[in-house]
Amino acid sequence: MICEDAYQYQQLHGQKDHMMTMMMVDLRTSPPSSPISPSSSPKSPSYNEDDEERLEVMNLSGMALQSLPNPSLNLANICKLDLSNNHIKKIPESLTARLLNLIALDIHSNQIKALPNSIGCLSKLKILNVSGNFLVSLPKTIQNCRSLEELNANFNELVRLPDNIGLELTNLRKLCVNSNKLIILPNSITYLTSLRILDARLNCLMILPEDLENLINLEILNVSQNFQYLSALPSSIGLLLNLLELDISYNRITVLPESIGCMRRLRKLSAEGNPLVSPPIEVVEQSLQAVREYLSQKMNGKLVNMAAKKKTWGFRKLVKYGTFNGRSRAWAREEREGLIMPEYRPIDILASTKFPVMCSPRRLFSPRTYFSR
Repeated sequence: MICEDAYQYQQLHGQKDHMMTMMMVDLRTSPPSSPISPSSSPKSPSYNEDDEERLEVMNLSGMALQSLPNPSLNLANICKLDLSNNHIKKIPESLTARLLNLIALDIHSNQIKALPNSIGCLSKLKILNVSGNFLVSLPKTIQNCRSLEELNANFNELVRLPDNIGLELTNLRKLCVNSNKLIILPNSITYLTSLRILDARLNCLMILPEDLENLINLEILNVSQNFQYLSALPSSIGLLLNLLELDISYNRITVLPESIGCMRRLRKLSAEGNPLVSPPIEVVEQSLQAVREYLSQKMNGKLVNMAAKKKTWGFRKLVKYGTFNGRSRAWAREEREGLIMPEYRPIDILASTKFPVMCSPRRLFSPRTYFSR
C-alpha cells in the first residue's frame, strides 16, 4: 500500500526537490512463502538522480515464519523491518548486509540464538529490538552501529555485553538488558554520555562500574532484583546529578553511599527488600528527604539519632512508687533499682462491681496505698 496521499500533497504543492515516498509492504494477508515482487505495489513516479530513494516499511510480524522469504525488491530501500512474533531461528548474514538504509529493526519474540556479524553494516540503524530470544551474547560488530539510539535486549540469556560497547555508541539514549544473566556491566558503558535510561534489573549483577559519574545525562537507573548478588553500590552513583529515578530494591545492599545525599534532582528512590543498616530502614520508610538528611549528616560527621524516642511507663518506675505493692515499707536497694520485684498481694476488689470508685485508674496508679490494711 503506497502512501499516495503524501505523494499527492507534495505534487499539489510543487515540492519535487528532495521528495521522499514511503511504500509500506504488509504481507500479513499473503502467504508467508510467496516472494515479494515489485508488481505487488503500484507504479511510482520516476525520479531524477538528485531525488532521494524511496523508503519502504516491511511488516512481517506475527506470520509464524520459520525462515525469511526471498524478497525480490531492493533491500537497500527498506527503512523499517518488523520480523517480530515469529519462529525465526537465524538472520542470514547476507540479509543484514544489504539493509544499508535500515533505521529500525524489530525481531523480538523469536527463537534467535545469535545475531549476524554483518549487523555492524547497519550504519544508519537507530532502533534495535532483539528482546524475547535466546541470545547468549551480542556481536562485537554492534559497536559499528554508531547511529543507534535504542537497544532493547530484554528477556534473553545474555551472560555479558561486548567490552567495547560504550566506546562507539555515543548516541545511545536507552539501554534495556533486564531479565538476563549478566554478572557485570562492562566499564566502557560509562562512556555512553547520551544515555538517559539504563535498565539492568533481574540479572545476576555483582558489581556496578566505578565511573558512573560519566553518565551525565542519565535520568533513570534500575538495577533492582539482582537479589543475593548485588551487595554494594559505587560511591560515584551519587555524582549522577541529573538522575531522577533510582531503583535498587530487592538486592543485598546494607549501606547506601553517602554521596546519594547530594542527588538534589532525585525524585524517586526505591530501596525496599534490602537489609539496610545505613541508613536504617525506618529512615528509608519515612521519605526520600529523610534519607538525604541522614546521608548528608553522616558525610559531614554530624549524624544524630533520627528515630523518635517513645515515652513509656517502665516497670522500674511502677515498682518504685509501689503501684503493685499492698503496703508501704522500707525498700531494699535492689528493689529501689527495679532489679527485684517485691512480693505483692493480689487486689481482689478489682474483679468486683460493687466498688467502681475503688477501680479508678487514678487510684490504682497513685503512689498512695489505698489497699493497705
